[in-house]
Amino acid sequence: MGKASSKLSEDDIRELRDKTNFSERELIEWHKGFMQDCGESGELRLDEFKKIYASFFPAGDATAFAEHVFRTFDHDDDGVIGFKEFIIGLSVTSRGQLEDKLKWAFKLYDLNDSGDITREELLEVVKSIYAMVGRQINLAGDESTPQKRAERIFEQMDSNQDGLLSLAEFIEAARNDPSIVRLLQTDTTAHAMPGGAGN
Repeated sequence: MGKASSKLSEDDIRELRDKTNFSERELIEWHKGFMQDCGESGELRLDEFKKIYASFFPAGDATAFAEHVFRTFDHDDDGVIGFKEFIIGLSVTSRGQLEDKLKWAFKLYDLNDSGDITREELLEVVKSIYAMVGRQINLAGDESTPQKRAERIFEQMDSNQDGLLSLAEFIEAARNDPSIVRLLQTDTTAHAMPGGAGN
């Protein structure tokens, strides 16, 4: 998304206020922190993103999950996350409406951007979550392994039993069964963001 200046323009602020759930003051603060973390380039690269995630999840391996989140934030697929991409993604994950969050989560799980989630894609992301959180969380028997959790989610969501999860199935299942949202929630994006996330 191009190089960022050290200060947000009035046009940028207007645009981002329209596209996010952040106030002007919040946008300026997030931008300041983002620029401090990213340096003069004003862009966040994958290796930097992984380091940020690793610092927030030291008991596990956040590498794979950070790659999935990075891909989801990098809207233009240029290998870097600019401030606009970052703040728009953060707005969805931290302050978005349920449907917006579910669309974002669907994109996270749809690894090949095909418009459907396969069992393998779901399992890959769930494995990355388990690797990241390590042994910090004790899970019930039916969620004790990534395979069990992924299978449970998939069975609950695949309403037409075609072996693929469409966006419509994903959203419908999550709306109808709050336990699915709990199964999908990672609560890991807002905690591990540059620019002072979690403040």
